[in-house]
Amino acid sequence: MLVARTALTRLGGFFSLCGDSAVAVFRRPFQLQEVLDQTVFIASVSVVPVIFVTIPFTVVVQFFVGQLLTEIGANDLAGAGAGLAVIQELGPFCSVLVVAGAGATAVCADLGARKIREELDAMETLGIDPVHRLVVPRIIAFVIVSVGLFGIVSVVGLVGTYAFSVLVQGSSAGLFVANLTLLTDLGNFITSLIKTAVFGLAAALVASYLGLNAKGGPKGVGEAVNQTVVYTLMVLVVLNTLITSVYLQIEG
Repeated sequence: MLVARTALTRLGGFFSLCGDSAVAVFRRPFQLQEVLDQTVFIASVSVVPVIFVTIPFTVVVQFFVGQLLTEIGANDLAGAGAGLAVIQELGPFCSVLVVAGAGATAVCADLGARKIREELDAMETLGIDPVHRLVVPRIIAFVIVSVGLFGIVSVVGLVGTYAFSVLVQGSSAGLFVANLTLLTDLGNFITSLIKTAVFGLAAALVASYLGLNAKGGPKGVGEAVNQTVVYTLMVLVVLNTLITSVYLQIEG
């Protein structure tokens, strides 16, 4: 009973932060400098890791797709499979996987350190809303960086699958490129962009909530950082399922 009550309390606190953030987005003054600083920071810790995460992910997927197509005698459709896998699933997932592992943990640690040093209490005493001053700029930065990383993942993923398919699996280079858009259209691309932005928003909210509610000194901050990765991935799986299901229902 106590566990359920604690879980409901934390869930309520999370949704309360979501509501406060939605209101604070439209409050002035807009913290442009903080948004720029956080965007540069999150991008600096995410760009290189996302490239190294994308390459093995896409190569492994292309290996299995190529093997399946070879078995049914349709190896020339490797480009269609690569386009669908990279744009619709791997692009959003790899982008926010890195953002959650690198950016979100850093944000949680920063806000958690401010919490245990009582900086947030001092801000409230001075009449400064921590949500408006600290959380909203990080949310905007997460969304911007996530969408930008989606572009990087898409380019790296398609180049990686092309190289592996053509050089290793013997697919036709011309047919690979020609079939890239066979199963992937503008609707898939826009849906993936929306999915990536929503993923970035969710990662920012989870990291901010856990950081703002860190307790127990440095140990509590460390626990909040660990929880950020776990909770973010759980939320992303749920959101991915919901968005994909809605898109397929609309498209169908």
